[in-house]
Amino acid sequence: MLELLSPARDCQVGKIAIDSGADAVYIGAPQFSARSAAGNSIDDIKQLCQYAHFFGAKVLVALNTILSDKELIQARDIVYRLYDAGADALIVQDMGLLTLDLPPIRLHASTQCDNRTPQKVKMLEDAGFSRVVLARELSVQQIREIREQTKVELEAFVHGALCVSYSGQCYLSQAVMGRSANRGNCAQMCRHSYDLLDEKGNVLLRDKHLLSLQDMDRSNYVRQLYDAGVSTLKIEGRLKEADYVKNITAYYRTLIDGLGIERTSWGRTELKFTPNPQKTFHRGSTDYFADGERGTNMANFDTPKSTGEFVGTVRSARRDTIEISSDMQLNNGDGFVVGGVGFRASEVFKSSRHDGVQCIVVQSAPSVKAGEKVFRNYDIAFQRLLADPMSAVRTLPVDLMLYRTNEELVLKAFLPDSGANAETRIALTQQSAQNKQRMISLLREQLQKTGGSCFHASTIDIVPDELPFMRVSEINSMRRQVLELLAVNHARQINQRKILAVRLNNASADKSGLDIRTLYDDYRLNVHNQAARRWYLEHGLVVKQPAFEDTPQQGVELMRCKYCLRHELGWCKKNKAERLFIRTAGNTFALLFDCKKCEMIIKQS
Repeated sequence: MLELLSPARDCQVGKIAIDSGADAVYIGAPQFSARSAAGNSIDDIKQLCQYAHFFGAKVLVALNTILSDKELIQARDIVYRLYDAGADALIVQDMGLLTLDLPPIRLHASTQCDNRTPQKVKMLEDAGFSRVVLARELSVQQIREIREQTKVELEAFVHGALCVSYSGQCYLSQAVMGRSANRGNCAQMCRHSYDLLDEKGNVLLRDKHLLSLQDMDRSNYVRQLYDAGVSTLKIEGRLKEADYVKNITAYYRTLIDGLGIERTSWGRTELKFTPNPQKTFHRGSTDYFADGERGTNMANFDTPKSTGEFVGTVRSARRDTIEISSDMQLNNGDGFVVGGVGFRASEVFKSSRHDGVQCIVVQSAPSVKAGEKVFRNYDIAFQRLLADPMSAVRTLPVDLMLYRTNEELVLKAFLPDSGANAETRIALTQQSAQNKQRMISLLREQLQKTGGSCFHASTIDIVPDELPFMRVSEINSMRRQVLELLAVNHARQINQRKILAVRLNNASADKSGLDIRTLYDDYRLNVHNQAARRWYLEHGLVVKQPAFEDTPQQGVELMRCKYCLRHELGWCKKNKAERLFIRTAGNTFALLFDCKKCEMIIKQS
């Protein structure tokens, strides 16, 4: 089985993700999530849990910032409220939480814990975590090696925006802006533009987005990730809008189902659109070391914004009209990008002079040249499809049986997934159906019409003994009644089930069993409270420095990246001794290259 995990910036987007085929969604807690702008109330999370659980899906709550001593007490209260609201698991980073008396809720080790070695994942497993969210940089082979040495659930990113630094190891935002990525307030310094300088101060590249990676797309590796032992595929995007979540979730749902891999939740999703990752926000795509190889097209130096789908090339441009050679259907209101400059089409029409050429009328035409590539970053027709609430509908399969007793006609409904059932009865009429086969066909036709409910008829069994004559309205009334009652019984049965959880009991854990020899002992361990410090000490590690947020260090590394700018530029084997620097808004940083580990380090200059 393979779980598809989608992002939810709020309750409504979470429901859309479930409707689009997600097996689980992750959403920000009211406080202390790594996306501070995407917090949610307990009531909204409870509502989302009720909706998700109806389809056998889960709700994971991100509470994954590092915490102060005072915040730990607040976090404990939030955890209990989330548990009571029905949350299935917490995604956490701060080890101080492991010292608290928590309810029996599953804990997932956030990717912010910097989970990129078998030793680290094994340590987290032994510490009591139910799942580990792996570093984005890991290849399929590296994931396979982790699986071979551990038993804990493994969650891997499959799609979405990329941090250029190893997660949890970025301090650039804190150093420059006083906004901590580990506290949920990243200023996205990796999306800024930079000048690239040599050691003499010469500008090698000017005003380029040197650290802005393209978005991850590992859709071609789904089967390999599954075979390597990944239990959950994660789509990034807790700040993304509903259209992105619907499109990308539906895309991976269709892909996973097409591979014949069993899902972890119930039901099916019917789509009225063809999912296409190129049609919603994306910065280009990279598989990001999936096969272990380094490509040279991981970053987009020109823009950190959405690039869109390629639609054609500029044929000519004059005044307010741009001619585009394209065989795709372009529409009034579409948005386009040429050479990094965006514009909206007020009108689109076919050229009367040239076949395969469309004319785009714009209010303010950008300066473009013939031959330049044209990308569409807003497809108005596709967006209208996504905006339709009925473009993704999820239902549960129900088995229906209609039969008669001596005095009554009985309609039974059964849910194979949860085992819930319901029935409704009506008194028999004196009039028998004159044409039994026609009556059976009518009954089957009307019972099949489950639209407007959360169910679809999987099987319909009609026992044909002396069926009475029934009006369409009577059949429909029975169907509505039994499905309404089934929904109530199904929800009640789910609520009565005790969610199986791994009970984290740090007090009785074997403290000598954890192997922490490979961990940092300085600021990179992100220890922000005394409880976390004591936890590490009990496991044999003396933390020498507090978190960078507590005491900023001078001359230390602010990022460590598997992405390498020198390799991206094709300079990997050239000028190895030459020092490089990047500069933005008056701040200059040194680039160091650990070629033995094949990593790039950004330090204060």
